[in-house]
Amino acid sequence: MKKKVILLTLFLCFGHFTIYTWGFFSHYKINKMAVFTLPESMNTFFLNHIQLIEDNAVSADKRRYTDINEAPRHFIDLDYYSEDDPFAVMPKEWKDAVEKFSKDTLLEYGILPWHIKKQYYLLVEAFKQHDVEDVIRYSSDIGHYIADAHVPLHTTLNYNGQLTNQEGIHSFWESRLPELFSDNYNYILPKVMYIEDILSFSWSIIERSHNAKDSVLLFEAQLNERFPSDEKYSFEEKGNGSAKVYSVAYSTAYHEMLDGMVERQMRASIVSIGSVWYSAWIDAGQPEMDSWLMK
Repeated sequence: MKKKVILLTLFLCFGHFTIYTWGFFSHYKINKMAVFTLPESMNTFFLNHIQLIEDNAVSADKRRYTDINEAPRHFIDLDYYSEDDPFAVMPKEWKDAVEKFSKDTLLEYGILPWHIKKQYYLLVEAFKQHDVEDVIRYSSDIGHYIADAHVPLHTTLNYNGQLTNQEGIHSFWESRLPELFSDNYNYILPKVMYIEDILSFSWSIIERSHNAKDSVLLFEAQLNERFPSDEKYSFEEKGNGSAKVYSVAYSTAYHEMLDGMVERQMRASIVSIGSVWYSAWIDAGQPEMDSWLMK
């Protein structure tokens, strides 16, 4: 069984499990900012519920503590199938992928693009039914999964640098860097667009992310070689104690080497989420939402 699923089992048995995903800080911010990309026809409803959309941005991560089926929905380790060109090897449709590799294999190495498609149709149905709670729930969840698809390390077996002696790089890239630098990112974003094919759209996100994963790993390895080892980490106050973190100096150097990658991926996440929400609303028949009330 894959290490990520083993970790979830260990948590259920022994109370410990490490989540590898955009940090809570980033998911909150991404879902919140996506609301502001929506057209006026949707904007009032989402603004009225923006706090719930933001608060529920991490519900999918929290489910990983209790639901053994949740973990594979957040990643797809494409290099298991091919290190050279996994996109030529992997069928895009679920039934074709199951026929070629088996459902058990897909579940072990991640089902992220297909789960985004499933969540999309649940959101479309929620819009059709005028179900406020479900619209909020599925909008929040699909925002989470789309954001995860924009993380390069969600597309590789080496998801935490454990295969290249870089353990910790996952939270470094997607949590530490946004927490330090995202207040200075540009959040003036393009308008949302209608997406014809949600599955193809999801695969296109994942392909761009996968193509960036070598840089994520290589740049940190290069920085580690030349950076003073006693300045790589520092201790900061976290909660009721202190925690060992990548130092501000090391983080700044890595952020600069990435040349805006984290900002680009956050911005792309925000616009993609808004576009998916908008497309689901269009496919539901563009229901008028201003008068919808919570049950």
